[in-house]
Amino acid sequence: MYRANLATGRGRIVIQGPGPEHPVAGLKIDAWGRLFLCGGASGEIRIADLRTGRITKTFSVGTDLTLVNDVFLTPDAAWFTDSFEPQLYKLPLGRRGEPADRVVTVPLSGDWVQGAVITGNGITATPDGRALLVVNDFADGGSLMRVNPRTGVARRVDIGPLLLPNGDGLLLLGRLLYVVQQRQNAIDVLRLDAAGTRGTAVTRITDPEHFRVPTTAAVHGDRIYLPNARFDVEAPTPETDYDVVSVERVRA
Repeated sequence: MYRANLATGRGRIVIQGPGPEHPVAGLKIDAWGRLFLCGGASGEIRIADLRTGRITKTFSVGTDLTLVNDVFLTPDAAWFTDSFEPQLYKLPLGRRGEPADRVVTVPLSGDWVQGAVITGNGITATPDGRALLVVNDFADGGSLMRVNPRTGVARRVDIGPLLLPNGDGLLLLGRLLYVVQQRQNAIDVLRLDAAGTRGTAVTRITDPEHFRVPTTAAVHGDRIYLPNARFDVEAPTPETDYDVVSVERVRA
């Protein structure tokens, strides 16, 4: 894990990974300096401590098909998506964010349709915080699902004619939802109702000069920052260049 200055890109390694068989696909940091790491095809969920640089907990979840893709933190749990299995993983958290000793698997049902390719992807909460929003890259040509965190029942969010076949990272700011459509080199911005049952397209952000398959988004000040995953490179090498790009956030 590399910690970088947003202005210069200079930084240093703060968490040393355990090796190429243990990748990281997504991450979130909490208020106590814990990093929650998605282990991708390793099927691992890892917790790391930024203060010490150590990985403090590792959980193995899912099956041989599992790809732990993205994570979102709520006040009482860390929620992880699985791109190849119709389920979420819930890691309960204590009052000060302490992770529990086991992960709970939450099967997805209702409107959820699992495809043979990457299906579950980005995850966040509804504006009212009562449910989860998860990208389904397969159902109905690419959908946004509202998931009951207690039952796993998913209902398709009405977002009009907009399709999300390349929907990846989600960023919710107020009622504005930023959906990174990676291979389209675009961000679709939706305005949601409080419950997250309906959304209206506000705008599409593109930057053909600088977007090179961005996969997720984070906010700092009035800018949205996106890492370019470089999926446009068929066989990346140690010399392949990577960067982070930023765009102005949309004002409601």
